[in-house]
Amino acid sequence: MTVSGKIALYGVGLGPGDPSYVTVKAREILETADRLVHFCKQGQRGNARTIADRLVGADPAREIALVYPVTTEAPVDAAAYINPMAAFYAASAARLAAEVDNGRLVAILCEGDPFFYGSLMHLWRRLAPLYPFEVIPGITGMSGAWTLAAAPITWGDDILTVLPGTLPEAELARRLGDTDAAVVMKIGRNFPKVRRALAAAGLIERAIYVERASMSDQLILRLADKTDDEAPYFSMILVPGEGRRL
Repeated sequence: MTVSGKIALYGVGLGPGDPSYVTVKAREILETADRLVHFCKQGQRGNARTIADRLVGADPAREIALVYPVTTEAPVDAAAYINPMAAFYAASAARLAAEVDNGRLVAILCEGDPFFYGSLMHLWRRLAPLYPFEVIPGITGMSGAWTLAAAPITWGDDILTVLPGTLPEAELARRLGDTDAAVVMKIGRNFPKVRRALAAAGLIERAIYVERASMSDQLILRLADKTDDEAPYFSMILVPGEGRRL
């Protein structure tokens, strides 16, 4: 049965990493929610919760950690990834529904914007039909990255394409060659393949590598100057457009 009335769940976008980028509304929810939910890897504190720590402090009594059963151990299109992750989201949704049914206000924390490649979406899809659920937008990682890199991404009528690095190499190269500006996300272990696709599209010299934008260990450099093939999860490649300038 769908429950109507006041908001029971929030999806809270916390931006790319620097807590000063968190919106006023997001901070209000961090301060008032009964439960602060965050996604994380086994044995690690979630990045979104780390951002929140710097605003409201750690509080074990309020926290719910949703630990991913698998991250990079299997390809995202393989049953070894799809099946445990689907079960994880179903169990997580049931766990949070129980919190709401017990009268608690639940805030699910997300780095960046919750509706942009966010894990929250899988919970929202299950819970929004049942409970009043509001999503608070946040600054996306890519917006933070191109701003901190001083790299306006689109000029004039430039077309921007956002690509996941998980695509096949030939598909990446084709799409990069068909657009004016690009952001390539989900780099990680896909980095060598992404670099080859950028080279095939003739974009290496324009490309900018950004790692952990706005975080304390941020790294920004020309892709042509990056000599190794290592890239963490929170990294991306920008290809600024070259459109009309007045």
